[in-house]
Amino acid sequence: MASINLIDSFQEFKDAENIDRPTLMKVMEDVFKTLIRKKYGSDENFDVIVNDQKGDLEIFRRRTIVENDDLYNTLTEIEYKDAIKVEPDYQVGEELYEEVDIQKEFGRRAILAGKQTLAARINDLKKNFLVKKYEDRIGDIITGEVYQAWKKEALVLDEDGNEMILPKSEQIPADHFKKGETIRAVVKKVELKNSQAVIILSRTSPSFLEKLLEIEVPEIFDGLIVVKKIVRDPGERAKVAVESYDDRIDPVGACVGMKGSRIHGIVRELKNENIDVINWTSNVQLLIQRSLTPAKITSIELDQEKKHAKVYLKSDQVSLAIGRRGVNIKLASELTGYEIDVFRDNEEEEDYDIDLDEFADEIEGWIIDALKAVGCDTALSVLDLPVKELEKRTDLEVETIEEVRKILKAEFENE
Repeated sequence: MASINLIDSFQEFKDAENIDRPTLMKVMEDVFKTLIRKKYGSDENFDVIVNDQKGDLEIFRRRTIVENDDLYNTLTEIEYKDAIKVEPDYQVGEELYEEVDIQKEFGRRAILAGKQTLAARINDLKKNFLVKKYEDRIGDIITGEVYQAWKKEALVLDEDGNEMILPKSEQIPADHFKKGETIRAVVKKVELKNSQAVIILSRTSPSFLEKLLEIEVPEIFDGLIVVKKIVRDPGERAKVAVESYDDRIDPVGACVGMKGSRIHGIVRELKNENIDVINWTSNVQLLIQRSLTPAKITSIELDQEKKHAKVYLKSDQVSLAIGRRGVNIKLASELTGYEIDVFRDNEEEEDYDIDLDEFADEIEGWIIDALKAVGCDTALSVLDLPVKELEKRTDLEVETIEEVRKILKAEFENE
């Protein structure tokens, strides 16, 4: 046969079906015209025809018929006596179209090399298409299937079978994936490693939470509510500042939904991450007050030049403002851009209180540090909170907390 079968290469085409047909045809022509140039020195009088139904490729050679013994260019011309051997009706001056026997003219090695080059070019097209596709989707949520979960990362496949990577650092601490599980994540970035497209996903990025809100809250999708800023401690707590462009819409209420219906789905997706939704304001003092929710603030002293805020609260509100492992105050600082320090407002109560460091001879230092990390730096601040609340905020064992409270109570009884 004069033609060659490219069915394997066309299977590559089917796998890369997003490559447009004209581009693919051009690539195929280029690959085999390169073989022609190597063989004949020029490809200008050759036509490469691809049958995309059968997967066949044919090459036709065009030559002008000239008088016998009047041949100057054997590449583009053919003598009349040779032309009529192909077809007796040919006349001088006409063009002779002759199919090239590819197997005979080029040889098995050259054809194999051409097929390999074609497959490589198609793979390059697939790679470039994949890069462009996901570069345009950076910041968007995608749904994929976990193909493999390792210690440092998870391999995820999209609907077309493209591979994506979800590194451990981009997973919520409580995430534990199994093969075949369907997950959602946001496209963080696209990299090229060893000439391969690497799509990096994230579930810890603030943009993941923002896109989840956009899905759950129609007002955000429609642009009636805008998300001004999001800060997160993934899996622990997040703060979302929102603003409404319509005075009739309560942005916080719209995001939370009736009885928390809208926010609950997002909280489950984020492995029970606490989400505080607050009204955005350009009033810094009010923004700081809102950002420290659920704590109630008594007063604030601002140093706008140094971006520093002193916040005064009642004793029972200090630990709420600081939060578990200091997360609440850290996120409030990130949201507002101010360094925030908290102080007890009731000085009289502090006169009768005792600093936890005074109990260093009875309570181990790491326990004192754990209590101070959540704002309980005095005896009364520990005693004011229930055992269960202290256990939740500090991760200390119940027995340890009860022993500490016993020591603190004994000190006041002695007084």
